Amino acid sequence: MNTGATGWGGVAPGMDFAQSAQQLAEGWTQALKGMTGVQLPADALPALQSSYVSEAAALWNQATQGADKALPADRRFAAKDWLSNPAAAFTAGMYMLNARTLLQLADQVQADEKTRQRIRFAVQQWIDAVSPANYLALNPEAQRKALDSQGESITQGLQHLWHDVRQGHLSQTDESLFEVGRNVATTEGSVVFENELFQLVEYKPLTAKVHERPLLIVPPCINKFYIMDLQPENSLVRYAVSQGHRVFMLSWVNADESLEHKTWDDYIEDAVIRAIREVQAIAKQEQINAVGFCIGGTLLATALAVLAARGDEPAASLTLLTSFLDFTDTGVLDLFVDEQMVRMREMALGQGGLLKGKELAATFSFLRPNDLVWNYVVGNYLKGETPPPFDLLYWNSDSTNLPGPMYCWYLRHTYLENNLVKPGKLTVCGQPLDLRKVKLPTFIYASREDHIVPWQSAYASVEVLPGKKQFVLGASGHIAGVINPPAKNKRCHWINTRLPKTADAWFEGATEHPGSWWPAWADWLGPLGGKLVPAPKTPGDRTHKVIEPAPGRYVKVKA
Repeated sequence: MNTGATGWGGVAPGMDFAQSAQQLAEGWTQALKGMTGVQLPADALPALQSSYVSEAAALWNQATQGADKALPADRRFAAKDWLSNPAAAFTAGMYMLNARTLLQLADQVQADEKTRQRIRFAVQQWIDAVSPANYLALNPEAQRKALDSQGESITQGLQHLWHDVRQGHLSQTDESLFEVGRNVATTEGSVVFENELFQLVEYKPLTAKVHERPLLIVPPCINKFYIMDLQPENSLVRYAVSQGHRVFMLSWVNADESLEHKTWDDYIEDAVIRAIREVQAIAKQEQINAVGFCIGGTLLATALAVLAARGDEPAASLTLLTSFLDFTDTGVLDLFVDEQMVRMREMALGQGGLLKGKELAATFSFLRPNDLVWNYVVGNYLKGETPPPFDLLYWNSDSTNLPGPMYCWYLRHTYLENNLVKPGKLTVCGQPLDLRKVKLPTFIYASREDHIVPWQSAYASVEVLPGKKQFVLGASGHIAGVINPPAKNKRCHWINTRLPKTADAWFEGATEHPGSWWPAWADWLGPLGGKLVPAPKTPGDRTHKVIEPAPGRYVKVKA
């Protein structure tokens, strides 16, 4: 496609501007048709092209006449260098006009809704990638920094680039400042059991008495467990321990080739169910309280359904944190999943192999590319800046591998076919699966800006599980919404004790409360913990000797 001699942001020299802009608009139309292979409605194009030419002409006049007009709000172009340089301001303005036009064209595509959303996602990815802020030759802020530092920023940027090439991923924080067990995952405890899939960590009590019923946390297996135990001041683990709970954590193995044939059933039977059994034995309690985070919640609910089918009810309560049970609406992730994609995965990994953690991490980062990719390309490489220390982003980069058969089963039976909520459709660990048999008090938490588990989909668990339920909605996203300690007094949450059929109806009747949702959860969980008893003086028991101090060695293995 020919968009003019000056490319994405400009017009061809010697050509009437209106004519050049008209050709550029027609070029975008033809490019989008070529990219997607679908037809654009003819009646919508003249209005879009006319609007494009008009806005482009206004930008041109503004640039040639030296008019002082602020750029539209966009933090990529917020530095004064963009506005003070007429050529840069024009380039940024044309970029944003072109971006808006392309997205408007994408919205006009005549296709089914999923195809239209895929096209829009692909167009948005391309738009984000070609921002002039991402290129040294077009970024006046990076150029000024290079001049001011006499080239030192470029040298530093190249060093950062080479470092990231060697480590195999983009640095989102200064990873040299963090070490698992030294300044993240530091809550005191001991590994009291392990097998090939997990280690079981028991945390040291912080109170003289504890609830007799222990608390088992099942974190997501696609990342490390210490998202629940980052720093003492934002550790959900430490908070639960301080509330008088005897807390155990399942720490997943970072799968290697020796585990490449493990299945979903293995993760249920030999990890989640086995962890439940070991916690019951150590605490000498018939029932425990259980927490599942993200896919950890999906695994935990599945395990409890398997046990219910066997006539066993080992949990007195269930807490689901940003977890799917009903996969009807999986948000932006649905754009990646269809029968062809799943079959390709099954052919490659279904009989063995590993889904690499770095692949998963890259996928999740490109769901928010400006925040989690291009922001660091510009800062790290163009400006030569070292990203600031941030424990959550250190955790985000510390990914884990998954066995291929386990991943493929999960992909097909949840994201593609939504079989978990179909009673008797699946057989797991030899049992017909029916989540309606998980009849226990359940606390369901969702985050309002979650792009991985849309909060309305988390709310759908209200209809899936038959027991008494409480639903709480927090502000922010998938991780930041969950990790919101009360002491920070940040964000807010919504509570509505009524549970109508739809999420929107629930929200209409909800009351907003300032600060963290953790105290609401603590108030709900406390009465379910049973009576208070003297805290154990030593971890484990006679048959569960201490293997090593927390956080254990499994969590330290890099993907």
